Formats: sequence, structure tokens, C-alpha cells
Amino acid sequence: MAILALLVPASPLMGQDLDAWDLGIIYLGDDAETPFEISRDGTIWVEFFVENSGLVEIELEFEYEIPFEGGHDAPESATVAAGSNETFDLKVSDIDVFNFEARQEDSFSITATVIARQGIPDPLNTQQSEEGDLVIPTIYDLSIDVDDPIGPMNAGTDTILRVSVTNTGNVQDKVGDVEVSDDCPLLTADNGLDELMMGNIMPGKAKQANLKVMASQSHPKRHCDITVTISSNGAMNSGESVVVSDEVRVSVEPPPTNEGVPEEDDPDDPEEVLSSNLPAPGLLISLLGFIAALPQTSKRPRN
Repeated sequence: MAILALLVPASPLMGQDLDAWDLGIIYLGDDAETPFEISRDGTIWVEFFVENSGLVEIELEFEYEIPFEGGHDAPESATVAAGSNETFDLKVSDIDVFNFEARQEDSFSITATVIARQGIPDPLNTQQSEEGDLVIPTIYDLSIDVDDPIGPMNAGTDTILRVSVTNTGNVQDKVGDVEVSDDCPLLTADNGLDELMMGNIMPGKAKQANLKVMASQSHPKRHCDITVTISSNGAMNSGESVVVSDEVRVSVEPPPTNEGVPEEDDPDDPEEVLSSNLPAPGLLISLLGFIAALPQTSKRPRN
């Protein structure tokens, strides 16, 4: 009879007292219209409470519905004494905020079901549900990749490096600033990367440009590290700072030699002498002089 009296109240007023409990969410600023913003790592903490103003202890079971393919960590059940208020924590987690558009909203829900009163199973299983909104944060994020050179370059020549910038955030962005630095004073670069700052980059999309690197004719043989640094224009306009960089190594070799091209005559080299069947001019002249010097005999007629 005592159990029946607990489960079937004698009057509507007593029944109202037995079921006088409330489920509530502690909203930001006590404003149910203000969403809970998920953090960059995909988590958010939400507090909720159960107020039992009834005459008996109640035992509750909780169920949760989480949007954005998220998970949760929260109590599955709880016991709330008569005339008390209990607060609980719901941890929403495992939401990949980079896969959703910035500022997108969706609702979560908490449902509490009374399964027992004062330790006695409750066949009525009264329920209450509350909802709140979660919002995806705005994330400005860029990545940069500088391709490795095809091979070493010679002093006095140039090479092209392909630079790619990808929007890895969840909102439209653009490149704010570009800086190129290296550790070789005789190495210079053009302003080809200014093209990266033209136009917006949608989430998941990329923009490319060529960086022309030139080595002076007098550049020594050396390995040069070239660093390209960029910043997010969207983050800068939002009071944040997103700066990323990538580094590549370029090898500079001496200028190439002129192989296969005849070299100029070296005065120290012996001259090549060509042979001839003709007598040497000096010997011929000496021979003629010798013949001219021979005594001449005249023939006289006989008497």
C-alpha cells in the first residue's frame, strides 16, 4: 500500500509535488539564442542542471544528440535528492571544424527520463528535453609548399621554384604579405610571388606562382637555403596572426667550362712546324751566292 501511495498520489496536488523537477541548460549570458562556439580542436563544454523540488528522490537517465558528427562525454544517469539542484557537465568533442563552413549552426539536445522514485521503478517514465545551438568557429589557416629545384644551378644562371599556397581554413582568405629570404648574399629573387596576393582563395583551394632565383656570375660554390613566408590577410583583419613558411635548398655550382670550343693560342705552347718539299729559303740563297763567286774562264780563238 505504501508503494502504491507513492506511485498513485491521492490528489492532483500531491502528484504535482512528486513530479516537480526541471531540466535546464546554463546558456551563455542566460540567453538561449546565443550559440556555444566550438573550439578550434573540436570541443566545447556545456553545463546543464536538474532541479528536484519534489518530495522524493528521483533517478534519471540521460540521452544526448550531438550535431556535426561529434561525440560526447557526459553522465548516463544520476540521482537527485528531493529539494536539491544538481549540475552536470557535457563535453562535446571530435568535431572536425575544418570540414564545416564557418559560423554554421546546428542544435544539440539533452533528454532526461525518470526511471525511479525513491528507489522504486517509475512506470510513468516522465521525460524532459532541452536544446541548445553549437556554432562552427571561423578559422583562418594557410599552408605553403615550395617545390625542390630540379637540380643544381650554375653561377650566372637562374632557376624557377614553384610555390603553392593552400587555404586549409574554413573560410575564404587571401595572402596578405610575402617575404623571401636566403643566406647567400649573391643570390637574388624577382617579385613573381606578388601574384599570390591577387584574389581570394576558397577553403580547400590553392594558388600557385613562380619564384625566379638568380645567382651572380661570381657566386661561389655553395648550398643556399631560401625561405618563403606568407601571412593570412583574413586573420590580420580579424586581429589574429597566421604566418607560415617553407624552406628549400638550392645548390650553386661554378660556371660551366667551354668544352668542345677551341681555346686561344697560348704563347707558352710550342708552335707547330709544317713540312715542305721545297728547300729552305736560306739554303737556296747561299747556294746561288756560291755559284756566282766561282771564277769565270773565257774561250780565246786559236791562231
